[in-house]
Amino acid sequence: MVLRARAAVAGLAAVLALVACNGGGIVPQSGSTRSIAEHTKQSEKLIGPAPTNREVAELTGFVSPSGNIGCMIAADQSRCDIIDRDWAPPAKPADCELDFGQGISLAPGTQAHFVCAGDTAFGADEVLPYGESISAGVLRCESVQSWITCRDVRTGHGLSISREAYRLF
Repeated sequence: MVLRARAAVAGLAAVLALVACNGGGIVPQSGSTRSIAEHTKQSEKLIGPAPTNREVAELTGFVSPSGNIGCMIAADQSRCDIIDRDWAPPAKPADCELDFGQGISLAPGTQAHFVCAGDTAFGADEVLPYGESISAGVLRCESVQSWITCRDVRTGHGLSISREAYRLF
């Protein structure tokens, strides 16, 4: 049983490595008779089902399990603010007369950017557990142990934020 589980995990890792190296394409391997769906079903038995994705139709706030990141999401914008961080934001723009560097925002079809704001995305009591996500329109935020990531699922633009680092993509 343990050997079969290890073989399934190794097979899934190989498929994921092939997908990553091929820009998302799948390269068939000679002699391979198991499909990706079979690998996925096997991995779900080993590591559990795919993360839960909750869809919302109105402005919804949530916090990371650590309480250090607070976010809001609606169909027209997602924003995440952070309390404690080990990184410095970019320089404050000259035309920003409010707080800068505490949050990053994303709207559909645009690049993520730091916010100039006098308000906060904190205030919600709802925790978005690790491994779960929340969506509004084309925007989706996901909580994993090391990041909160929000992205436009149509364009791929987004942000990741944690105590250790941030990333705009």
